Amino acid sequence: MSKVISCLFLSHDLRLVVLAGTLCMLSCFVAVMLLRRALQSSGAAQWTWLATGGAAGGFGIWATHFVAMLAYDAGTVFQYELGRTLSSLALAMAATTAATACATFLGQRAYVAAGLLFGLGISSMHFTGMAAIEFPGDIAFDRTLVICAIVIAVALAIPAFHLACGRGRRQMGLIIPSVVLTLGIVLMHFTAMGAVTVVPGPAEAFPASALSPTIMIVTIATVSLSLLAAGLTAALFAIRSEKAVAAGEKSFRLLVQGVTDYAIYMLDRDGRVANWNAGAQRAKGYVASEIVGKHFSEFYPHEDRVAGLPERGLETALRDGKFESEGWRLRKDGSRFWAHVVIDAIYDERKGHIGFAKITRDRTEQMEAAARLKAASDNLSLALANMANGICLYDTEERLVLHNKRLLEIFDIPEGTPLVGKSFRELCEYRACHGLETIAEVESFYAQNRSLFTNRDGGELTRQLKNGTTVRTIHRPIGDGSWVSTIEDITERVQSESKINHLASHDSLTGLPNRAHFEERLDAVLARAETTQTRVAAICIDLDRFKDVNDSFGHAVGDELLKVLSTRMSAATNDGEFVARFGGDEFVGFKSFNEDAELGDFADRLMGALTTKAEIGSFDILPGASLGIAVYPADATDREKLLSNADMAMYRSKESPDERISFYEAGMDEAARERRSLARDVWTALSEKQFFLAYQVQKDARSGAITGYEVLLRWQHPERGLVPPSTFIPVAEECGAISAIGDWVLEHACAEAALWTNKDKIAVNLSPLQLGNTALVDKVRTVLLKTGLPASRLELEVTESAIIGDKARALHILRQIKALGVTVAIDDFGTGYSSLETLRSFPFDKIKLDRSFTTDLENSRQSKAFVRAIVALGKSLEVSVLAEGVETEEQMRVLTAEGCDELQGFLFGRPAPYGEVEIGEEPLRKKTA
Repeated sequence: MSKVISCLFLSHDLRLVVLAGTLCMLSCFVAVMLLRRALQSSGAAQWTWLATGGAAGGFGIWATHFVAMLAYDAGTVFQYELGRTLSSLALAMAATTAATACATFLGQRAYVAAGLLFGLGISSMHFTGMAAIEFPGDIAFDRTLVICAIVIAVALAIPAFHLACGRGRRQMGLIIPSVVLTLGIVLMHFTAMGAVTVVPGPAEAFPASALSPTIMIVTIATVSLSLLAAGLTAALFAIRSEKAVAAGEKSFRLLVQGVTDYAIYMLDRDGRVANWNAGAQRAKGYVASEIVGKHFSEFYPHEDRVAGLPERGLETALRDGKFESEGWRLRKDGSRFWAHVVIDAIYDERKGHIGFAKITRDRTEQMEAAARLKAASDNLSLALANMANGICLYDTEERLVLHNKRLLEIFDIPEGTPLVGKSFRELCEYRACHGLETIAEVESFYAQNRSLFTNRDGGELTRQLKNGTTVRTIHRPIGDGSWVSTIEDITERVQSESKINHLASHDSLTGLPNRAHFEERLDAVLARAETTQTRVAAICIDLDRFKDVNDSFGHAVGDELLKVLSTRMSAATNDGEFVARFGGDEFVGFKSFNEDAELGDFADRLMGALTTKAEIGSFDILPGASLGIAVYPADATDREKLLSNADMAMYRSKESPDERISFYEAGMDEAARERRSLARDVWTALSEKQFFLAYQVQKDARSGAITGYEVLLRWQHPERGLVPPSTFIPVAEECGAISAIGDWVLEHACAEAALWTNKDKIAVNLSPLQLGNTALVDKVRTVLLKTGLPASRLELEVTESAIIGDKARALHILRQIKALGVTVAIDDFGTGYSSLETLRSFPFDKIKLDRSFTTDLENSRQSKAFVRAIVALGKSLEVSVLAEGVETEEQMRVLTAEGCDELQGFLFGRPAPYGEVEIGEEPLRKKTA
């Protein structure tokens, strides 16, 4: 090793050594780069890159050797023999070419063979070049170092070729194998030079063919740098070109893959699918993994495959270069679509057939559209001949080009009359010639129409002919001076519109004016009253018990009653009076007046019309109504406020037991505000626990024993004091709090009763809203489980009005509650239209006779008879009867005598809170532990 090192540093010109190393590095870099180009190419291009790499790389390596040789100081003058020098060059180029060809064609695993060829080749080049040296003396070699030099060359060439064949295109992938290869060449060279010993001899003349060192340096440097530059430039241009091509191919692939309207894919020479794009997946339903490798005949219907259509398509494409057709194709799910197919034969650069490019487009919609267009075209003549409107086409000279049969019918022109070619004016004059129009009318008609069809936007004209026909003509310019006219007979439409306008302003059931018509008329009357200083009264009318009529006799009877009452009110109105229907059983009216007596007379006439018995089929119905009146300008100065005030007055009438006509009073607004305030307080009372329960005792009529207690709700307001249920219950129903209050009463009543020492029953009232909620059954079941109160101790009271809202639904819910073991009582019995029907529909456990019958019991034979009938009905149905409102001993005696089962009222005790109501002498007590 010391001999090699001393040879390098003591016997060489280091400047030329650096030059030689640089040439070697450049040569190896170019050789590796061109090897990469060969690995990435094919055909003639591959051989071109191999030859170029072998020449440029081999010459550069040979140049390295000779520049390093020229850096060697042998202590004597020497030159190079031309033949052997050229032989060493040939060896370098051959070794480089052979090694790169071996690595290229035998694959990456041939790097050992490539390294062996290269290492032995450059070693042979070195020693052949040494043999070309001519000087006075001889050269002796150290065989050990010679062998070491050869081994080094092979040992480093093998990994260099391994790296060159197995790395990517990155720059570091070129540099590392180039550095390893350079090390192998340089170390081999200087190890071999360390093996040289120069033995001086007698001086001899150099032959004429010998090359001087100076000429060698210049020649070698020039040629090697030129070759390396040319090879490097060619490689760089090739890389740039291939990158551009690759980028273009990538963009094209992305474009093809991104196309979704076309199925674009390749077939191999046998017709098997080679690739698949997104459009193909969208059109045919297959993903690439499902179809690649399968024959494209999969897309053809069975009959086409049997007929050989797929094969004939490929044959045509191969013969003519292209095949194009349309037909049915199949998707993956078996559905068909109409496809436009193009198949092109694909060839490589050597004109060898490699497969087919196939483009398929789903044209089902276009095919169907074309079919529809053809059908439309086929039907156009038929439609033209049979269309309801007349149609004409005029040219730029105002002459008729075509028309249909309907035109003749509309204008009473005999069929067969030649009209085509006549001008529009001549057609107008035709009617005058046949006595259908006067000359003046024709001139007017022509002038009106011409102003339209010469206008850029056209227009339309409606005219009634002498025969009563109403015609609408529409002119539509085409743009070149010609136009199309459509003529429509709108006689029936005009008549229908007149009827529709009436219907739009009148109620369809009763024929009375509707809300929109009423408001329009009232606005006009109020505007006129402002100038004439007259007064206008607005009257809101609401029928009493109309819902009961519907429920009892059916909606058909209810509708007939509305018609009868509407007819009566219309007949009762005079000039300046107006009545309309807003909907349902709501009516409104107004009257302009100066004297109060005029208004009173109108109100009396309306009330008489609304309260007279009506015979509807086999039913005699006694209707009733509540009227509210507000007067302009005293009560309001605009329509909305006037109607609102009349509506408030009407509700005052409905709430009053004896006043059927009410006039608006200023305090009614305050009452409305008071109701809103009370509604807010109801919700507050529920959240702040201001409600409490009171209990009223129920007793057996004969023994006097307590049978149970009715649970009554009371409200202790912090400011208002004790608020009566008759005041807050209606408000709770209006504001939606009644359901929550009902649930609270049920829960607390059961919880308190469960703590009593006695086993008496409690009766809890249900509101209509509670009974209409299907969750009531679960609520009752949950409360009983939670409180531990036996179901047999709970009785739920429902009124007839709570049931008839949705009778089937309510009775279904009551049956489920009864199935829990809870008893059900019908409250306020006898106050509705259909009490007996309700009693027949459900097996109630108790009938609670309304207090109104008990109050009149002492003085009214009818009340006694009614009580007697209800008690008899209860006994026949085996249903207990309880009388409410018992306040005197005489009432108790009569009810007991008539056979009433249970009694309840102030005679036995007033409602009291828990702990204060008495059982005989003892109040209710909790269970003791």
